[in-house]
Amino acid sequence: MFGDSSVYSRKATLSLKISEFEVPPMQDLLIIGRKAPIGPEAVRRMAEALSPEQFTLLKIDHPKIEAVLLRNSILQMMDEKLLMKIILEESERMISESMVLRSELKIALSVQREVDLL
Repeated sequence: MFGDSSVYSRKATLSLKISEFEVPPMQDLLIIGRKAPIGPEAVRRMAEALSPEQFTLLKIDHPKIEAVLLRNSILQMMDEKLLMKIILEESERMISESMVLRSELKIALSVQREVDLL
């Protein structure tokens, strides 16, 4: 049915917009510093009150960052470890232990396939 000599390519392009936490607080993700005025559990409760079952809190082992709150739909689209690696690499340059950053995250999937025509 499908030729064995087909080539398949699948890539994702990420675009992050990171800014300091403001009201209203909910975007696609929040990055919570270790000494932030609002802790991870309070952030989780706030997210649950504003958008029930839409976010997941991921606690992490990092010198400045205690946790990341992510929209569930993003976690369904991309591998959690890869996503967290990118978020931490980009946010650790600008976050301090006392900050909470919010970020808009857009994922655009790019698929290219090459197949043999019979």
